[in-house]
Amino acid sequence: MNGQKVKMIGIIRHRLSTDGDGVTTLAAFHGCPLRCRHCLNPQSLGGGDGFREYTPDELYAETSIDNLYFLATHGGVTFGGGEPCLYPKFICDFRKLCGPAWRINIETSLNVPGEWVKTLIPVVDTFIIDIKDMNPGIYQSYTGQANDLVAANLRLIVGAGRQGDCIVRIPLIPGYNNDADRAASRSALEELGFSRFDLFTYKIKSNDHGTGKTNMQDTERDSSADS
Repeated sequence: MNGQKVKMIGIIRHRLSTDGDGVTTLAAFHGCPLRCRHCLNPQSLGGGDGFREYTPDELYAETSIDNLYFLATHGGVTFGGGEPCLYPKFICDFRKLCGPAWRINIETSLNVPGEWVKTLIPVVDTFIIDIKDMNPGIYQSYTGQANDLVAANLRLIVGAGRQGDCIVRIPLIPGYNNDADRAASRSALEELGFSRFDLFTYKIKSNDHGTGKTNMQDTERDSSADS
């Protein structure tokens, strides 16, 4: 199997309890449908040479070096980005290579066509959903996109009985939402049947150009966050 060749912005090994159970390797795709005001991974957007191309076989060969860690800790590979749900065929082909022993997690905005999510439901163990905010106005103000697809895909996951396999990230984003907004988002998600949440606050630092963009090390969990 050679398969689809895709751009990756990075592969990070030996992550523990950060983006899935056990020891995981994060494989981050290039490309995202959102244009968040404080993008955590701006290298996933646009051109440049900050990426490498992989087929599923090539990625499997690189990640299988940690096979023993994955098996011993019930870990595996977490696909992030960017938006991994843009590449359902790649992830399905990767699952055929690694088999059922590795866990496959995806960090996703769910802002993609429902058919792509439906394709991934049988092969993904955990969906880590970056919901931003359930309020359509707040969501569009922050991401530049509507959240209709997000809402539809949440219902799709519930319809498949997979809401228990989801961790929903609900950030507090200075200047865009507040504690009451976040509580409203959580309440709406609980009504749908979601019960595992990751609450945190974006720590925004202006860069040298004063654009206010941030990255992962500038994003910190609230000390009061619960799940």
